[in-house]
Amino acid sequence: MQDTVRWLERAVIGLNLCPFAKSVHVKGLVHVVANHGVDSTELLAWTRSELLDLKAMPESARETTLLVMPCAMADFLDFNDFVGEADGLLSDLGMEGEFQIASFHPDFQFAGTNADDITNFTNRSPYPTLHLLRESSIDRAVAVFPEAEAIYKTNMETLRRLGHKGWQALDVGAHR
Repeated sequence: MQDTVRWLERAVIGLNLCPFAKSVHVKGLVHVVANHGVDSTELLAWTRSELLDLKAMPESARETTLLVMPCAMADFLDFNDFVGEADGLLSDLGMEGEFQIASFHPDFQFAGTNADDITNFTNRSPYPTLHLLRESSIDRAVAVFPEAEAIYKTNMETLRRLGHKGWQALDVGAHR
């Protein structure tokens, strides 16, 4: 989990990839939890449990959750399939419109890019990770940051300026 917190602090917050992350992290409202399982059925049940826990907690106690899977889904395409199943949970639980799931992976690759394209690193994390977000948090953040749709473009420009060597210097990968 230390690797994920280092990535959150140095990359996500440090590079301002998510302008909303710093305040919730500083306030201690980001719950980071790991599951060392490898079975996707078990991990999906865990994701369900964490979604229900997040829903049950007041936003003043927990605003968001990072689900870290250090031993599972090293293959990005397998992880991408799992993300689809996790998104299906939102529907199954009647939580669409209330929560979103964002995904991060050590080999994250946007469609239409080469694997080594630096812009992929906007969604690269030390381990396969699901980010459970409250829609209400997103709405509040967007109200404060009205040009939220421009964030992804700014992030790509930031990563292009940083380059591969700059990313490596951040030391935000897995330290097993």
